[in-house]
Amino acid sequence: MALLIAFVTFMLAVVISMLVWLSFGTESRQVLIQRRMDAVQRAERRGPIDLGVELIRDELMSSVPAVNRMMMKWSWSMRFKDFVTQAGMTTRPGKILILSGALAFGTFLVAQRFSSFPLPALAGGVAGIVPLAYVAIKRRRRLRKFEEDFPEALDLLNRAIRAGHAFTTGLSMIATEMSEPIAGEFRTTFEEQNFGLPLRDVLRNLCDRVPLIDVRFFVTALLIQKETGGNLSEVLENLAHVIRDRFRIHRDVKAKAAHGRLTAAILIALPPITVLALRIISPRYIGVLFDDPIGPKILWGAATLQILGSALLWKIAKIEV
Repeated sequence: MALLIAFVTFMLAVVISMLVWLSFGTESRQVLIQRRMDAVQRAERRGPIDLGVELIRDELMSSVPAVNRMMMKWSWSMRFKDFVTQAGMTTRPGKILILSGALAFGTFLVAQRFSSFPLPALAGGVAGIVPLAYVAIKRRRRLRKFEEDFPEALDLLNRAIRAGHAFTTGLSMIATEMSEPIAGEFRTTFEEQNFGLPLRDVLRNLCDRVPLIDVRFFVTALLIQKETGGNLSEVLENLAHVIRDRFRIHRDVKAKAAHGRLTAAILIALPPITVLALRIISPRYIGVLFDDPIGPKILWGAATLQILGSALLWKIAKIEV
């Protein structure tokens, strides 16, 4: 038991240290320049840009040359970089992968001293997912905050246009008066426009950075209005009204489905909590499951069914609006 407590304490210290290092970063001039060049690269993926000059971009996935060369050969590296950027992090993707690999390998070596296979491999795999899960959680929270503040930004842009300001001035007002993360994204959009990118590419870059259906509606409405004309103020007002109604319906559904989510959470957590409680209260009773040769096979089968059942329960309890 003392070894288990020591192992858990060690793992918590390692995970906390890794996450602190992962989240540490500063907004330097180099990062600002890199973001502007990212905008050009996103536009170049969709076709040539008529800027009068050819811009060459040196993309770095990692500060380690070997890791950078390796990641540049992988097709999913750019998508993973966009995933990290959507989380609002300035950390390079290679750093996150190195952290995941080091954490998984270190946990495997430590767990191997206290237990036999397959527990060390399972512990290493779980530990290696921690940095990626951290990035995913930050991305989800950031996009949710953006989605909640988006109607207010549309109202502010609508008022600026009604007052006679230009569209780009309205973008600057959002970047100045709104809170993060919506201020940062519109600030980037405004700077890309000043940098010389066409408005169509600037708006599509916004869709790439913020993969939300509401942003796609916003960009589509602006592009259609630019091509065909019409009352832009009315379009923005209707779009903000639709987004608010969708959020109201989402909250109603979430409140009515709270009982189902609570039931799913209890059913998911019950088996591992029961095994852990029996391991502490009556180790001899449940020890047969670990000591018998067929016990690990039963545990692996139960874990597999538990994962499948948990995914199914959570899919049923989670209702998208």
